[in-house]
Order: sequence, then C-alpha cells, then structure tokens
Amino acid sequence: MKTIISNIRIGLISLVLLTSNHLFADTVLRVASWLPPTNPMNQVVIPTWGKWIEEATEGRVSIKIEYGMGHPKTMFNLVEDGVVDASYGYHGYVPGRFKLPQIVEQPGLEGNAEMASYALWNVYNKYFLDANEFEGLELMALFTHGPGQIHSSFKVDSIESLTGKKIRIGGGVQSELAERLEVTPVGAPAPKVYEMMQQGVVDGAFLPSVEQKVLRLSEVSKHLTIFPNGMYLGSFSMIMNPEFMEYLSKEDQDAIRSVSGERLSLLAGKAWDESDTAGIASAQEQGVEIYFVQQNDELNIAFNDLAKGVSQVWLNSVAKKDVDALGALKELRSMAQSYSTK
Repeated sequence: MKTIISNIRIGLISLVLLTSNHLFADTVLRVASWLPPTNPMNQVVIPTWGKWIEEATEGRVSIKIEYGMGHPKTMFNLVEDGVVDASYGYHGYVPGRFKLPQIVEQPGLEGNAEMASYALWNVYNKYFLDANEFEGLELMALFTHGPGQIHSSFKVDSIESLTGKKIRIGGGVQSELAERLEVTPVGAPAPKVYEMMQQGVVDGAFLPSVEQKVLRLSEVSKHLTIFPNGMYLGSFSMIMNPEFMEYLSKEDQDAIRSVSGERLSLLAGKAWDESDTAGIASAQEQGVEIYFVQQNDELNIAFNDLAKGVSQVWLNSVAKKDVDALGALKELRSMAQSYSTK
C-alpha cells in the first residue's frame, strides 16, 4: 500500500512539474504567409509585430513565419482549423465571405494604404463588427495594399487600349472594374502573375506598384500605368485562432491585443506604401516605361467616369446585412482624409 501511495505522489508531483513547465515555457505563434519572403508582409509587418509581441509579453510569446502552407484563399480555414495560429488573407480571394471589409476597395477614397488602413480598422469596428463575418476567428488587423495600377506588355494610353486584353485580377472590386473596362479577366493569386506574364497567358495585371520589385514584374512587363489615385485598393485582414489565444494567460492575451488592432493596421498600410516607392524605382532601373497619369489627362478622366457607380455595386451586395453601409462608406472616406492631416 505504501508503495502504491508513493507512486501516486510521484505521479502527481511529475504532473505538477510538467504543467508548470508548460505554463511558463515560451510559446511560438506560427504565422502562415503565402507571399514571397521579399514582400513587405514578411520583411516588415510580421517581424515588427513579432518584436512588439515579444516585448509586450516579456519574451513569453514569439513569432515564426511558416511558408508553403497552401493557396492564399485557404489561409482563413487553416487558422480556423488550428493548422496554424495566425495568418493574413486577401478578401477578394474568398468571394462572398468577407463583403464588408471591401468597403475600402471602392474608387473614390483618394488616399494611400496607411490612410485607408486607419479608416478601415476604425469604421469596421464601429459599423460592422456585429455582422460576425469573422466568426471563428479573432480579428487582429485590417489593412490595404497600395493603390492598384496596371502592369502590362502593351501601352495603356486610353480606356479603349484595354478592350479585349487578358488581364489578371484578384477578385473584389477588380471584377467590376474589369467588366466595365471590357477586358478578359483571368483570376489568379498574385504570386502566379510573373509566370503568367512570362508565358503570355495574360497581357497584364491589376496590382500595386510594389510588385514591379517583389514579384519581379519589371522583368516581364514593358509598361506600368500609374493613376493619381490608383484604380482601387485591396483589403486584407490579419486573423488569429481563438483557441490559441485562449491557451495564453490573460496577461499575454491583453499584451498581444495591445500591439495589434489599429497599431498593426497602420504598420501594414505604411509598409505597403513604402514598398510601392521601391517598386517604381525597380521599374525605372529595368527600363519599364512608366506613365504617370495626371489628374487632367483624358485617361484619368475617362477612368473616373467609368468608375462612377462602382461603390453602389458594393452597397447593393451588402444590402441584406443589418448595417449602415452608406453611412460607413461616407465616414470611411472622411476618416481617411482626416488622418492625412494629422
């Protein structure tokens, strides 16, 4: 009997020690990334967020980037299922699921990614959070890439020059613009564009200027057409598995949230803006012909006319949701402009 009791005591002590070690061991937050290592998400945003998290949790939580986890559209499911702890996703890759964040993609915002990301995070939390589009996920940030432009093998000097051309699009508002521009849309994730342009599968792509450098499109595109306010913005979210968050202590949960949200959204938007500058520089170095469209150029006037009413298409798409979409759109644009004056 004494031997049995002794063994039980040893077992209990071992269990307590194991539990204690588990609680105080460093926790690795695994973040899946589908963009190349040279992208600002992997060079700036995730590493900086990781540094903030380590500092806020006093070293108890660190970040590890995981590559090669699958198609970009699967990132939301990977996080939901706990295959990875966190990731970021492009809403246009999963049609129908995340309609409300695409408020920021509509033409007419007239701002950069930092301004747009600030407005998107705050407007979404004010107007749309109760719609539960991110049910099963914890929303850590909302942000955009820089203004979408045209990378092409042909010169874009008029709206008509785009008619019938095969153009890669990423979903979201780009689908509506492609229809109005009468191009032949080809859906594909951004990392596939280099190969598609190299092989002549597409004649061009709608993407921010950064991709001249990061995706090396300066090697396969002869022209880059840059509109003064861009054609659109692309919206992303940074999401986390709720069970991973619940596993952490309340102190560490609060610490991670304190360095996420608006702060992380601004970090991402600013990183995308700065990378656009590097993309344009790469295009210039590679001899890509760049057309900086001016406000009064016929091409810009024609595009603005063509884009009229695009926002109404988005408003119609969310009409069945119990939200003030029009009020949110107005405040989004106002908030973005007020941020630019800070």
